[in-house]
Amino acid sequence: MPRLLHIDSSAAAASSVSRGLTRLFADTWRSRGPEFTVTERDLHRDQVPHLLDAELHYAPRLRIRDVPGGATAQFAAAESLQGELIEEIAAADVVVIGAPMYNWSLPSALKAWIDHVHVLGTTVPFDTPDRPFAGKPVVVLSSRGNTYAPGTAGAGTDFATPALQQVLGVSMGMAVTVVPVELTLAPRIPALAAFVDQAEASRTAARAAVTDLARSLGS
Repeated sequence: MPRLLHIDSSAAAASSVSRGLTRLFADTWRSRGPEFTVTERDLHRDQVPHLLDAELHYAPRLRIRDVPGGATAQFAAAESLQGELIEEIAAADVVVIGAPMYNWSLPSALKAWIDHVHVLGTTVPFDTPDRPFAGKPVVVLSSRGNTYAPGTAGAGTDFATPALQQVLGVSMGMAVTVVPVELTLAPRIPALAAFVDQAEASRTAARAAVTDLARSLGS
């Protein structure tokens, strides 16, 4: 039974472009048949806390301390949440992530999730070559208010997408596809009014790419 893990991180409830695209992906996925199921994780509405202790960056066998700070119950709860988040990826055939750019970087809610699932010796190789999620498709829907395309004034200042490509792709070995949608603020910011048509073209292209990916991945 093909399963999609649908992750949102936008703080905008009704106007979010990334949420609209992840919803399109999930709806298209479901339309392929009743066996195509979806697990949803909304990182803004149900926020993952910051990592309790740096020892959670490591598999248990690699930790310096078994129970950091002696906070047994608190640490056990944090371990349980970390295990739940990792299991959601393990159970999915495809992952789709709504990743808006906030201040040239990732939403803090999404960064907290990354810190929980990127674990040396568990999901990332350290003392063994194992990468349990190697090759698993992950689609990153990267929305941004301005444009950061080559040749523009913003080129080279996108610090959101490269971070996800490094963590999910290079380090965890997942098959990352990035679908950008740019100039999302053009319809509401007067200074960007000249780019409304370009913004609409970017959104149309993103919707087409999302639909194609949702129809083809996880077969």
